[in-house]
Amino acid sequence: MQRMIPFAILIAILFLIDLYVFQGLKTIIQGLSPEVQQVLKIGYWVLFVGAIVVFAIFANTPRHPSNVTKIYLTNIFFILYASKLLVMLFLFVDDAIRISKMTLNAVSSEVAFDPSRNKFLSQMGFLVAAVPFSAFIYGMVKGAYDYRVKRITLKFPNLPAAFDGYKMLQISDLHTGSFHSKEPLQEAVRLINKQEADLVFFTGDLVNNVVTELYDHLETLKGIQAKTGVYSVLGNHDYGDYVKWANPETKRQNLHNLIDAHGKMGWQILMNENRLVEKDGEHIAVLGVENWGNRANFPKYGDLNKAYTGAEKAPFKVLLSHDPSHWDGEINQNYPDIDLTLSGHTHGMQFGVNIPGLKWSPVQYMYKQWAGLYQKGQQYLYVNTGLGFIGYPGRVGFLPEITVFELKKA
Repeated sequence: MQRMIPFAILIAILFLIDLYVFQGLKTIIQGLSPEVQQVLKIGYWVLFVGAIVVFAIFANTPRHPSNVTKIYLTNIFFILYASKLLVMLFLFVDDAIRISKMTLNAVSSEVAFDPSRNKFLSQMGFLVAAVPFSAFIYGMVKGAYDYRVKRITLKFPNLPAAFDGYKMLQISDLHTGSFHSKEPLQEAVRLINKQEADLVFFTGDLVNNVVTELYDHLETLKGIQAKTGVYSVLGNHDYGDYVKWANPETKRQNLHNLIDAHGKMGWQILMNENRLVEKDGEHIAVLGVENWGNRANFPKYGDLNKAYTGAEKAPFKVLLSHDPSHWDGEINQNYPDIDLTLSGHTHGMQFGVNIPGLKWSPVQYMYKQWAGLYQKGQQYLYVNTGLGFIGYPGRVGFLPEITVFELKKA
């Protein structure tokens, strides 16, 4: 009974939102034939009833990552009402103007008061709301699997001559629990192998929460090829910190199984350690740390000092660290000879504007470095926006990314 009361309140709020937006709809359909107006009005409220029925059904359905229908319909529901809130902003402006005119009319009868709504403001409200609504729907239909290969050339004076032209590939944030068929990741692996990279790096968040999410895709990811090897690290989601476990041992076993899965795929997972990579008698170092976040509530599992030990003399160092806040938090302050740090984590929030001359996403208000290449002095950080997705099953602006770095000696 207690659960029904908040649900009834929510339905009432949604009804009031729809009732308010309905006033704008009635304004913009004026001039159409009475029959068309009637159809549009009935259709509007049928959509409302349908949305509430779907919401009520799924609100009482156990959450399960394989419930694809629930995931997509729930997201459409939220996108729909977020768009309606945009319409409401324009209707609020219209009402403010109408109230002002009504007040002036009460003071002076010479000021004529027209109680009707401004058709232009209502039209603009629906037009503006249609842009993000269409973008988010398109992001679900197309954007989630619209894989893009990005190519970046980096020059370093201290790069060993044998590594001039060396090709490294980065992927990040697979979140395999969000994939509901094998084909998308199979296509991603095909694109990865097509690049013929010397090294492939994975910078964390292999799963959403539990290792079982990986099992359907293990053979696919095992097919990733690199001339020298595949190196990986853990991300914040890989530890199972966002799951309520029966006991601590079950959680530890989940992490153990996930680490073991990296080996089964042929990936060399770096748990606060390093590897020297040799070519024609010269070496570079690949360092990898566990997740280390510089924001509140993010555990610092990583131990960079431990990962660094033994790699001091390497002339060129690449660090894999999932969270880009690690760069300002520790790396560029205490380890000036780490030449290139590769991170992920932010996803570019899976939404934003990403066109030449303009890069914006809400995630930039939480992370200083959140997508693309950054430089401080002679050190570089690259934040990969991820190959998978979580929560919203789509991408707008910041599409799934495979990054290819070509190292050049300056």
